[in-house]
Amino acid sequence: MKVLVIGGGGREHAICFKIAKSSRVEKIYCAPGNAGIAEIAECVPISTMEFEQLAEFAKEKKIDLTIVGMDEPLAAGIVDVFEQNGLRIFGPRKNAAVIESSKAFSKDLMKKYNIPTAAYEIFHKADEALSYLHTINYPVVLKADGLALGKGVLICNTLEEAIDGVNTLMLKKQFGTAGNTIVIEEFITGPEVSALCFCDGTTIKLMTSAQDHKRAKDNDEGLNTGGMGTFSPSPFYTKEIDEYCHTHIYQPTIDAMKKEGRSFIGVLFVGLMLTKDGPKVLEYNARFGDPETQVVLPRMKNDIVDVFEACIDGRLSDITLEFEENAAVCVVLASGGYPEHYEKGFPIHGLKHFKNKEGYYLFHAGTKEENGEVVTSGGRVLGVTALGKTLKQARANAYEATDWIHFEKQYMRHDIGKAIDEI
Repeated sequence: MKVLVIGGGGREHAICFKIAKSSRVEKIYCAPGNAGIAEIAECVPISTMEFEQLAEFAKEKKIDLTIVGMDEPLAAGIVDVFEQNGLRIFGPRKNAAVIESSKAFSKDLMKKYNIPTAAYEIFHKADEALSYLHTINYPVVLKADGLALGKGVLICNTLEEAIDGVNTLMLKKQFGTAGNTIVIEEFITGPEVSALCFCDGTTIKLMTSAQDHKRAKDNDEGLNTGGMGTFSPSPFYTKEIDEYCHTHIYQPTIDAMKKEGRSFIGVLFVGLMLTKDGPKVLEYNARFGDPETQVVLPRMKNDIVDVFEACIDGRLSDITLEFEENAAVCVVLASGGYPEHYEKGFPIHGLKHFKNKEGYYLFHAGTKEENGEVVTSGGRVLGVTALGKTLKQARANAYEATDWIHFEKQYMRHDIGKAIDEI
């Protein structure tokens, strides 16, 4: 069969890598792709938001299955467009992707269906939000309602920081229209866990747990980013917590979406905080996480195409998801200055070290080929992923592998999975 993947980052590289292992797939296309994806798929120079062009391409090439990696096209209705063109596609429709594209919607959904989450208030006007800030305890969390590339969340320790945060989101419009509405949320603490789940509208199945590191610098300092590294599985995610989450969070969420006429088919990413009062939902995403996908899929035993099709056909209950009894750690190599201002176009050295190296993977996020060499083209450039029998071993292997790669103004966090060492 022929498969098309929509996107061009590290997550899409990991998806293409996994699809390439399917015996059912003869050809992979990726729009727009990147330099790493180009080694296993034919990259197509069509933007992820050019739905009609993508649909025409899929029809022209007789694509059997399309997988959407990114949030923006899902939120804008790419699945609806493909289905209207009679094309088979994996991902939630626009009315279901709203679970990610509107934090206000998802918070109200959780309140309505008694799904555990932090206390919150929603504001559409800056002056009302600013007045509310004088009535609450700190720290507090401010969230832009719409999509903001994983960066529209501000943790404010003081009233002054919160006032500045409201101004940044709602008045200065740092994240554009995403800040037209904001959520002001209770600050909760505990280990964070990323739970990636396959869904067919009725059945939901957890892949495996992971834990992301959002802050730009070591010790969780610096600005929020799209993710600086991750590990899987999370040692904090016990069997008891899993059972609780299935009963009180995962299945109720899918049931709630169905009751609302928004049947969710695709990958539901549930961001959890394991508080002293039990697990609570921090956020939902309507697609694979990035960089969580880079540690989850290398551990997955299933033919992923079988799982995609089971979700589309409403028979996920027939699938048993299987993962290797090991661990994975991903360390992101970023451009100096990310997530704010950074330079592009630097040659990347050492890529050959990952060729045929079992247990080591190099997922390209922001790269392109230029004059015969691979150069940087984004803030997050590469995801260095390594497997190990234990998390500690995987972490040691991943950091060892970061020494094989070099590009100018490269930086990374040195404490990805450091919590593992303290368990």
